[in-house]
Amino acid sequence: MSLAIDIGGYGRNVVLTADGLEGVGDTLVGVFQNPGLLIGIPLALLGAVFMSFGAQYQHRGVTKVEKLSGSGAAGGLNGAQLKRLLTRPSWVVGTVMLGLAIVCQLAALSYAPLIVVQPLGAIALVITTLLNAQISGHRPTRRSLIAIAACVGGIFVFVTIAALYAIDSPVSDRQLIVILLLLLVVTLVFAGLWIWRRKRMGALFYITAAGVIYGFVATLAKVVITRIQFGDFEGLTFICLAALLIVAAVGAYFVQTAYSSGPPDLVIAGLTVIDPIVAILIGLIVLNETAGAPIWVYFAFAAVGAVAVWGVFQLARYHPQILSNSQEHAIQRGSSGGPDVAHPSTGSIRVTEAVSKVWPDPPVKDKGDGQDR
Repeated sequence: MSLAIDIGGYGRNVVLTADGLEGVGDTLVGVFQNPGLLIGIPLALLGAVFMSFGAQYQHRGVTKVEKLSGSGAAGGLNGAQLKRLLTRPSWVVGTVMLGLAIVCQLAALSYAPLIVVQPLGAIALVITTLLNAQISGHRPTRRSLIAIAACVGGIFVFVTIAALYAIDSPVSDRQLIVILLLLLVVTLVFAGLWIWRRKRMGALFYITAAGVIYGFVATLAKVVITRIQFGDFEGLTFICLAALLIVAAVGAYFVQTAYSSGPPDLVIAGLTVIDPIVAILIGLIVLNETAGAPIWVYFAFAAVGAVAVWGVFQLARYHPQILSNSQEHAIQRGSSGGPDVAHPSTGSIRVTEAVSKVWPDPPVKDKGDGQDR
């Protein structure tokens, strides 16, 4: 029994036989001998840096607008607040940086396979955590570091398995219609929940909604790019492109509202975990991209995906900035009375102290932030 696979859409077909593990090892060695990695890896890392700074700048812009408007944005940004965001230099700079991050990621994928580029994107979570700790003064605790490790490690293994066993095949019109219908249902569900419970929704809802929607966006973007490359731009492709642009705007709105409800590293954690998991689940369920894969692959997907999602929920519960805000409002969260919450671990203190020595005053701190602009 053999299985033909395509590594990250990079054009490397591998046959897995009874010596599957040895074949996978040889494949990985062959992938890393590719000279394109000398360009792809730096581009992916640069994209992660841009994503980290973009998140910090946008978060700062949203919180500043919330403060100046005198009303909270946790229930959703209103029209006046959205207009004010366009006048905030920090938010505009953050948006440009996130745009550059997308460009870097797309460029990296043109040189290096998905198995390398996608896990490197999770580094943005580590960078954002260190940056936010330096700016906010909330040092990561042992529990928050464990949660971050679960996010990064879980998504790394999840994407690696997907890249090794997924078959990259064209998306048929029927499959594309199913994806569009699922996207419509998902969008309506999140919109309905937002309208019904918007005043009580926290950062986790907005992060989850944005991550799920962006998972569909990634899939639709791949379909549109592929069909344009092959000159197959007809009515259904145009509908796909229109849906992509609309839901991307909806996802962006949820992300901006999430910034007003939680710290930026929590937002990045949700996006870097939920987005690829949803995109891969679409490939598994709708596109049948793992047809013929061993049964253990599906159990592995469930296990490592659960670990990564668990990390997001744990970070939402034990993030030091969220715990600090809860204590200011006399809210008991988790084991907030435990020593881990009150006193960060020695390791996390050393990490943040090292960052402060190398980078004492991050440029995200604008000179005009003390003024109401």
